[in-house]
Amino acid sequence: MQFGATPLTPAEESLRAEVRDFLAAELPADHRPALGFAGRYDPDFSRRLAARGWVGMAIPPEYGGHGRSAVERFVVAEELLAAGAPIGAHFVADRQTGPTLLHFGTEEQRRRFLPGIAAGEIYFSLGMSEPDSGSDLASVRTRATRVDGGWTVTGTKVWTSEAHRNHFFAVLCRTSPMEEGRKHAGLSQLIVDLHADGVTISPIPYLDGSHHFNEVALEDVFVPDDMVLGEIGSGWQQVTSELAYERSGPDRWLSTFPVLREFVREGAGKAVADDEATVIGRLAARAWAIRALSLSVARALDAGEVPAIEAALVKEVGTRFEQDLVEALRGAAETEVDQGTGTLLQQLLAEAVLTSPSYTLRGGTTEILRSVAAKGLA
Repeated sequence: MQFGATPLTPAEESLRAEVRDFLAAELPADHRPALGFAGRYDPDFSRRLAARGWVGMAIPPEYGGHGRSAVERFVVAEELLAAGAPIGAHFVADRQTGPTLLHFGTEEQRRRFLPGIAAGEIYFSLGMSEPDSGSDLASVRTRATRVDGGWTVTGTKVWTSEAHRNHFFAVLCRTSPMEEGRKHAGLSQLIVDLHADGVTISPIPYLDGSHHFNEVALEDVFVPDDMVLGEIGSGWQQVTSELAYERSGPDRWLSTFPVLREFVREGAGKAVADDEATVIGRLAARAWAIRALSLSVARALDAGEVPAIEAALVKEVGTRFEQDLVEALRGAAETEVDQGTGTLLQQLLAEAVLTSPSYTLRGGTTEILRSVAAKGLA
């Protein structure tokens, strides 16, 4: 397991300043920050961001993208998340589906989907987790059966963010029976239209009543052969490489950053007790250390590596930090949390208290990630 120290270059710092100027101009004065990439869904904002070249940054120009690096995308994502920008519409397609299509998709698939992703107009969800499989993706029960011209897919996926509003999702399914002792074999990925016949989408609301997660039931959904993503039987290898993008980015440790920033703002100009200063200092130090790990993974991706183990560690320490931050500020704020009224800090803290339990579930549970990381230390 390798994490190299990697400061930003002057050009990357210049990009950061450019994004900050854009956000200052685009976000209204009464902007209420979103918590994380799934916090607000605003297609208009996604398209304005894309018009600046900040969606599909790592997609090559021949497919409508901008041919920029994973680190440059990291810088943009970090600023968007820190500001609580409404990036829920395009984020998964930009972070994960685009690179997957580049690595494993056919030329026809790249031409069909990548320009729309880079324009902030085509949105994808993920179809990995299932009700009975949790983080053990190799145990998925969704099956695809060969038929004339394609496949019929039957099964259920859960925690499918924004499936009720997105266009497609990449479904991990079993295309051949599980072999004894080789449960990772026989898995494939198919691109499924979320509006196809046989697709039923049911909400899984958060405790606060908001709706981002869904259960997606597939009943004999037809998927044509040209929507097979990668090679039949190579789904496990594809998904594990894909997880390096899902688990390592700033979206895994900045979801609750707007709460910390508002806590500091409310205390600006006031005398700060020693215990409050200690809380802020410890949280800031942890955030900076996790950022260094996350940035190191982005550099590795630019070098052509597949840092899946390092990404698992970043996700584990990052999402646990997000939850610890909420609890620390809840104790230090010495104020009632109120989601609907009260100060902005009270509202954000209330939202974070209700939604942060999901952070250590999405993208892999803490226990599974620790197991993956431990294997890298063996």
